[in-house]
Amino acid sequence: MTPTHRTTQLGTTGPRVFPIALGCMSMSGAYGPSDETESIATLREAIERGVTLLDTADFYASGHNELLIRRAIEGQRDKVRLSVKFGAMRGPDGAPGGFDARPAAVKNFITYSLQRLGVDHIDVYRPARLDPTVPIEDTVGAIADLVKGGYVRSIGLSEVGAETIRRAAKVHPLSDLQIEYSLITRKPEKTLFPTLTELGMSATLYGVLSRGLLTGAKVEGARVHYPRFAGEAGQRNAAAVARFHAYAAERGMTPAQLSVAWVLAKQPAFVPVVGARTRKQLLDVLGALEKPLSSDDVAAVEAILPKEAIAGTRYPEQQMKMLDSER
Repeated sequence: MTPTHRTTQLGTTGPRVFPIALGCMSMSGAYGPSDETESIATLREAIERGVTLLDTADFYASGHNELLIRRAIEGQRDKVRLSVKFGAMRGPDGAPGGFDARPAAVKNFITYSLQRLGVDHIDVYRPARLDPTVPIEDTVGAIADLVKGGYVRSIGLSEVGAETIRRAAKVHPLSDLQIEYSLITRKPEKTLFPTLTELGMSATLYGVLSRGLLTGAKVEGARVHYPRFAGEAGQRNAAAVARFHAYAAERGMTPAQLSVAWVLAKQPAFVPVVGARTRKQLLDVLGALEKPLSSDDVAAVEAILPKEAIAGTRYPEQQMKMLDSER
């Protein structure tokens, strides 16, 4: 793997990046214990291998994730592009405290992110969700002011629907939508992806491993609260995924590689965001770039693990109700 791999443009206004991005949330304990030394080593290995886009949020472990990234990119800022989400509120015990995307809050959030990351600008800045009490035009307008001030390079959105995207795009050009997408989470294909193409936007696709469901990850941390891992649905899904694992083995691929390769084949203009938290996981995922799938391969994978084979929603019921992208 070398930095000479093809790159992907994030819309018409965003940066050109390596075809796989590194999602950093799991490095701050979201899915069980993580090791800071290994996390930093993984980030540096990713940069050495050519990965350019690092995705984080100011609320991942209440700023811990941004501080971790700061240590990893020191002396290498010119090699990376930072995608930062904001808006989710947390109490001192880590409990959710709602969402805030008011213009004054936006400018407050970025002030602290710049300090924690040790940078003078953020490459793609985006609200993590739609604030139901604030017009999207006001939120995007506030980020547009930050673009004018040189603190932000590009504006993105996350988990919003087509109507919201259109309204936001009238205020300022948008680089990309961050949305969950995988072999078993394909709803964005229907309305969202055509809207992005129409507006000249790209997408950064998280959850391509379905939070570890497609790779057989241990059910710990946040996973215990997700319907696809729990009870009868969890047992049914594990059986369905076992067939997927067998097919990957037949092709000489790991489940993670097959998952990422499927996304790259289906959406070559978009960028999968993979949450590797160890160097071993990172190198495994990057191996997907060396094993592209043909259209026949894609059809075979979809026949082995059709989206309807998986039971349960991607988030718990209450969180699903809060997603503008699901309306």
